[in-house]
Parts: sequence; C-alpha cells; structure tokens
Amino acid sequence: MSDHLEADPTVPKETREGRRRWEEAARETFSKKPVWKKDFTTVSGAPVDPLAGPDSLAGFDPERDLGWPGEYPYTRGVQPTMYRGKLWTMRQFAGFGTAKQTNQRFHYLLSHGQTGLSTAFHLPTLYGYDSDHLMSRGEVGKCGVAIDSLRDMEVLFDGIDLGLVTTSMTINSTAPIALAMYLAVAEKHGTPWDKVGGTLQNDILKEYIAQKEYIFPPRPSMRLVTDQFSFCATHVPRWNTISISGYHIREAGSTALQELAFTLRDGVEYVQYGIEAGLPVDQFAPRLSFFFNSHNDFFEEIAKFRAARRIWAKTMKERFGAKDPRSWMCRFHTQTAGCSLTAQQPYNNVVRTAIQALAGVLGGTNSLHTNSLDETLALPTDFAVKLALRTQQVIAHESGVANTIDPLGGSYFVEELTTAMERGCFDYFRRIDDLGGMVEAIEAGFPQREIMDAAYAYQRAVDAKEKIVVGVNDFIEENEEPIETLYIDEAIEDQQKAAVAELRRARDGRAVSSALATLRQACADGRNVMPPLIEAVKTYATVGEISDVMRDVFATYEEPAVY
Repeated sequence: MSDHLEADPTVPKETREGRRRWEEAARETFSKKPVWKKDFTTVSGAPVDPLAGPDSLAGFDPERDLGWPGEYPYTRGVQPTMYRGKLWTMRQFAGFGTAKQTNQRFHYLLSHGQTGLSTAFHLPTLYGYDSDHLMSRGEVGKCGVAIDSLRDMEVLFDGIDLGLVTTSMTINSTAPIALAMYLAVAEKHGTPWDKVGGTLQNDILKEYIAQKEYIFPPRPSMRLVTDQFSFCATHVPRWNTISISGYHIREAGSTALQELAFTLRDGVEYVQYGIEAGLPVDQFAPRLSFFFNSHNDFFEEIAKFRAARRIWAKTMKERFGAKDPRSWMCRFHTQTAGCSLTAQQPYNNVVRTAIQALAGVLGGTNSLHTNSLDETLALPTDFAVKLALRTQQVIAHESGVANTIDPLGGSYFVEELTTAMERGCFDYFRRIDDLGGMVEAIEAGFPQREIMDAAYAYQRAVDAKEKIVVGVNDFIEENEEPIETLYIDEAIEDQQKAAVAELRRARDGRAVSSALATLRQACADGRNVMPPLIEAVKTYATVGEISDVMRDVFATYEEPAVY
C-alpha cells in the first residue's frame, strides 16, 4: 500500500480520510496473491501506484510544473494549439534495395497520405563502405536503401519537391556525407537551401551506447556534429541538424527512464560541445530535435514524453542560460517499439502498434512512425506499411484524441508518473556529471552496463512469466501459417556493384582526387568539413572513398569490453 498520508502535510483532512477508507476496504484483496497476474510493475519494472489521487502529487504546482501549451516548461506541448492547429507529421520509415525501388515506395506512401519522408540506409552506407566493398557482401539493399554516391541520391528523390516535403534521414557516422548529398540534390532541383527542411539523425553518442554503427572515435565524431551545427545555422536554417535518439537505447533493452535520461543527457553533451566549439547556444539549439521509442506500457510512455519536454526546458534555461524560447523546446519524433513486435502471431503487432502510437499522440509527439506487422520477419510489404499508415490516420481522424490539447493533463496518475520520470532523469544526470560527462561515461561503459542489466532483468521476468508477451510465453498457437514477406533479390548486389564500377569509369577522376585531397586537408586542419564535403559529393566521390579519407585522418574506434 502507499504512504500518501505521510507525503504532504498540506493534503486536506477529507482527502486523508478518503485515502484511509479506501486502503482499509482494499487491504484484504491486496494482501492476497492475484491469480491472473504475477507482476503489476511497468514494462520497465517500475512500481505502479494502484490508486493515484490528489495526495499523490506532493509539492506539485500546476502553474510551475504543468503550465499551458506552448509555454515554458512545455509539459503540455510545444505549440499552443497542438493538433487542433496541425496534426503530427506522419513519417513512415522506408528504404530497401536500390534507390529506384525506394523512390517508388516514397511515391506510394505519399499517394496514400503520408506527410513526410523518412529514409533507411543499408548497413554498408551506415558504416562508410561502398556496395562493392568486401565488407558489404550479403548486405546490399537488405536493411535499407543502397546509396553509394550522389547519383543514387538523385534517383532516390526523383520527382519529389525538397522544398515542400521534409525528409528525415536515419544515419549517424556518415551523416555529414548524406547531408552533403541531399543539399547537392536540392541545388540540382533548383531548391534554395533556406527552403530545405528535414532532420538528420546524426546522433553518434547513441551509437556508442546502443546501436554500435560508429566508425571514428568519440571526439572527432563530436567535431563532425558541431561542424554541421555551425554550417546549417548559417546556410540551412530550417534543417534539424540532429535527432538525439532514445529509440535505439530502448531497443537495446533499456528501461523507459534510462531511455529518457541517456537521451536527454546526450543532448546536454551536444550542447556543451557546441558551446565549446564557439557557437552561441541560441544559434544552434533551436534546431536540435529528439527521437523516442513508444513501448507497450501506455501511461509510462505518455509520462516519459511529457517529462522530456519539462526536463529539456529546465535544462536549457537553467544549465545553459538559453534565452530563445525555441532553445527550450523539446521537439521530437516517435517510432513505435520494434523490439515489442513478435514473429509469433504477427497480426497481434497491429494492436501493439496502435496502443504505442496512441501513447505517442497523447504524449504530444510532433511526428510519428508506426511499425508494420511484419517487421520482425523482414522489411515491410506494401500491404503492411499501408496498414501501419492507416493506423495513424484512424487515430488522427476517428479516435477524437486530437480534438483537445493534452487530454491527460492534470490526471493524478499521469502527473505522478511524469514527476517520477523527471526526478529519476535528473538523478541520472548527476551520476553522469560525476563521471565527467557523457563521453567519459561511455568510455567507462556506464550507460552500456545499465542497459545490459535492465535487458537481463526484463528477459528473466519474461522467462519466469512474470511479464506476459501474448503468443510468446502464453496464449501460444502451434502450427501457425506463415505470412507473405518482402524478399530482397540477391541480384540487387550485382546491379549496385556494376553501377558503382560504371560511375567510377564515367566521372572526372582528377576532379574526384582533388576534392578528396581538399577534404583531407580540412579534416586535418580542423576546418568545417561541410563545404569540401559538398564539393566532393558533386564530383561523384563515393561514400566509401569519402569515409576512407576520414578514417585515415580520424582513425577508427574500438569500444572497451563491458561486463
């Protein structure tokens, strides 16, 4: 039972008496072990108050902690009208095979009502290898689109107005190369850079913590990030230079609190590095954005999103002295939890995704991706990705949740959870600060170890059936019929390799060599890499050739073992 009666001496006598009566009435039931459920904690293993009330919110000040939509501390949303003014951007993640195939998927999604693009690159591009490299064998076009040069990027966005559609690109170590190519395509389309909008993931700290798609050591990688902050602040003002990502931290097995804390503390590190690079905080902070996971525990996720806005606003204002209200705003994209999807009974994933998407909307997300039912088996089919998009559209147009702003604001339970998230997050901040910062914490293996322990605890709970995963450890069906999945033809690898060979024969080799030499010098001298990068991609230097130059200058990173 709870200790609400001792929590806040300002709680009225009638409320105290009501709590006492309820606890007395519920005592006998709570003393027995429930037959239907072993564990009433959240998905993350956090304890849950069985009944929140006005006495649950010790010290809660509605004006200070809740406020109003569009006003500091933005607990209720970053826009005054939220979805009454504009719906969240429906941005389905897409990318497979060749640039031409993914371009067709982009047009398919846009024709069915998607409002923004989100690009998945295949692993060789993410690791800085061309499709004809030995390390690329068997991976070409499999987990995303194969992009080897500006020629592929031109095909990828053929027939798409980059001045009207915003694009998110999920890429990190090679993010500056992807940005350079995107800007070169916009230039070829005749779209001025100040009209180009979108988001680059560009979150290298999360790679060291969770996803492991890094190339260079942390400090030169952070230099590449701040180079993009500086360049875009001047030349591409509508571009979000980073999407600080908790999504992959959660996919690696973290709790909701760890996802929140490590993501926002990564954000603190980027701001600190930007300031140390000589950038005024209000010059680059307004273009920082975030990317969160939405898991199955409905209220825990909603509280996480609401807490994120409040924590970031307080941190930017109080820790960094930011004056521009845009620097205080935590704007974020949400993707439903890939790690929650099951290969067993895959149609159950439609229900999971709907719950997670609704949590993202009630939490005030600014854009949303809904996973497809078959993504635990393969990249999604046209049917599955359209159904995922329709899930968003049903929430937007049929559920009624967009009719009012922050409909759960003031809920005893949601506000209690939001405050608990905030306190836990600042506690993690203090622990990471004591280690010297997030780069130092990563080098010491602190966040990696925390996530590993959380993942192990969750798996043990599933194995013990303390946590039920429908179709996996209970409600199991034998002899399930397989579903149709997307097949990536192995011939794509040969096609892409041939295209790279043809590109190298047709381009101006001297121009490529000269551009790469200029880029090498800029990397070595500490000058901003973006201008020479853009010139290099325009000569059709490949992702692998550019990455090799950077590998030579910056070296590569091998993480320490964490036990």
